[in-house]
Amino acid sequence: MDLNAIKSRLNQLQTSNTRTSNLWKPQPGQQLVRIVPYKFNKDNPFIELYFHYDLGGKNYLSPISFGRPDPIEEFAQKLKSTGSKDDYRLGRKIEAKMRTFAPIVVRGEEKEGVRFWGFGKTVYQELLSIIADPDYGDITDPTSGRDVAVEFKTAEETGKSFPSTTIRVKPNQTPITEDASVLEAIKGSQKNITEIYQERSYDELTEALNEYLNGGSQETTGEPVKETSKPVTKTSSYSAKETSDAFDDLFNS
Repeated sequence: MDLNAIKSRLNQLQTSNTRTSNLWKPQPGQQLVRIVPYKFNKDNPFIELYFHYDLGGKNYLSPISFGRPDPIEEFAQKLKSTGSKDDYRLGRKIEAKMRTFAPIVVRGEEKEGVRFWGFGKTVYQELLSIIADPDYGDITDPTSGRDVAVEFKTAEETGKSFPSTTIRVKPNQTPITEDASVLEAIKGSQKNITEIYQERSYDELTEALNEYLNGGSQETTGEPVKETSKPVTKTSSYSAKETSDAFDDLFNS
């Protein structure tokens, strides 16, 4: 019996359980949430992370999220600079894409504690614009902030191949909760985002890239990735918002 393989699988399952219980995804219809201050960076509640999406059916957190080198990103940028259209498309496909997270409390589920809501560029820009507006200000303030109405529509409802998420900040200023014990529990229940999404080593990402480029059918050797490419499907001409919504759907699937 390979005990290392057993331990590795156990760690994967435990990580998956942690991720499921600490992430929030909007359900069809409208829900109210409250963005709260991030325990590990009180100056900014928004956490920008970069992911390589769908490499052999897996997503990988990119080390560039923390200012560290990433072999997949390095390879992607090289591909984009060769002058080949196929290389450029592959580079665009595998390069790291930003996804933003915010710690939230879901209204009606305050006792569940703080969870992380992940969203794309469009929602992020809307939230930043609202906070930058002096008429709104710090919507995350525990006592005088504002709730956010999140409306989620399925692909069937939008009539497109992917769902959509829209937001509206409520005009009234309200506390997170009137119950001091619940507030303390909320403050103390936050996890660090790195407990949910774990960073892989440079060698592990190199191996994942090799496996992806080889179609996942060959053993990886840990040797440097050869600068080769393979054809990818041509990107559709979605608008910026449609692209963001489509990525939300892919990321959450």
